[in-house]
Amino acid sequence: MPPYLNSIKERTCEVCKRPSQFLSRAIDVCRSCIRENPHNAVEVALKNHASARRIFGLPESVPKSRSGIACNLCANECSIGLGGSGYCGLRKNVEGRLVSLVAPAMGLYHSYLDPHVTNCCSAWFCPAGTGSGYPTFSPCVGPEIGYCNLAIFFYGCNFDCIYCQNWSHKDVTSSHSYGIDDLVDRTLRNPKITCWCFFGGSPEPQLPFALKASERILELMPECERVLRICFEWNGCGHPKLVRKAAELAFKSGGNIKFDLKCFDENMSLALSGVSNRRAFKNFEMVAREFHVLRKDPPVLTATTLMVPGYVDADEVEGIARFIAGLDPKIPYSLLAFHPDFLMKDLPITPLDQALSCYRAAKKHLDRVNVGNLHLLGHSKDFIS
Repeated sequence: MPPYLNSIKERTCEVCKRPSQFLSRAIDVCRSCIRENPHNAVEVALKNHASARRIFGLPESVPKSRSGIACNLCANECSIGLGGSGYCGLRKNVEGRLVSLVAPAMGLYHSYLDPHVTNCCSAWFCPAGTGSGYPTFSPCVGPEIGYCNLAIFFYGCNFDCIYCQNWSHKDVTSSHSYGIDDLVDRTLRNPKITCWCFFGGSPEPQLPFALKASERILELMPECERVLRICFEWNGCGHPKLVRKAAELAFKSGGNIKFDLKCFDENMSLALSGVSNRRAFKNFEMVAREFHVLRKDPPVLTATTLMVPGYVDADEVEGIARFIAGLDPKIPYSLLAFHPDFLMKDLPITPLDQALSCYRAAKKHLDRVNVGNLHLLGHSKDFIS
């Protein structure tokens, strides 16, 4: 038995009753049942999602009230009943009126400076890490040492990933709201800021704010004679019209759009994230066909996948890689090592053999494959609960 399995307890799947060392109590079902018996397996997993969401006062499932107020900012397309809230927790139906904690001019976020070159998933190919696109999109021939990214962490998310490494976004009531000027003024005062990155949570529930803020700062950049790239890290399930506008801003500024393609099997997405990720693939294809073809260096489009032990294996990765290759095999793709967090603390760090099999599966189809969080691999035994 590999050493990283020595301290992992076997758990029994609630559907097939078979024991597994790579089964998380956060969803109580195994990978095989999610694929082979999805009706029962997903039902069990979604009940666990519902229980976890109650802790944060969030709807147990995507609201679909027949007489509710519609919200179509993301693929969930909530219909919020009287007194209820949207899946992201940012919008409520108060006495038949849609009340939002955010607006195009006001966001719920935390921003901070992230020095280049640090933990950006795109650093292995983007201007910040390589100087690609100099001098139009980067102030340096090489890595932008001494410069920084303004990281904009949004509260609220249209997914419910049980392994979320930024799960504090769920506590929307403890966050603060800021206007566009907060970001713009901070950027204008600091000439070392060369990019904005919207993440979270995920930007989808607050895309109107992100787009308006981005448009404002880009209008001012020519006067300052500065580089400022606009980047988005998201699950990709936003409204296509908003996604297209975000991609246009990233394309124009030298930034990139990073889709977190969490898995290929829709049932796996339902089990791990609580909702379907089908629209992410449709939006990815749209961005590839409309913007990637116009600028491949530096790339305007990329994808990542977290290699969740026991669930997101080589089969999931190969399905995603084959899909991306059908658009262009040169689109960059990053595989990220998992570490236990939030409700999945009972799984180990991605085992090295899983990372290798996922990498090989991706390389069958894609030219540019990167493995991120390399420092975690080979140290699983140090992180097992």
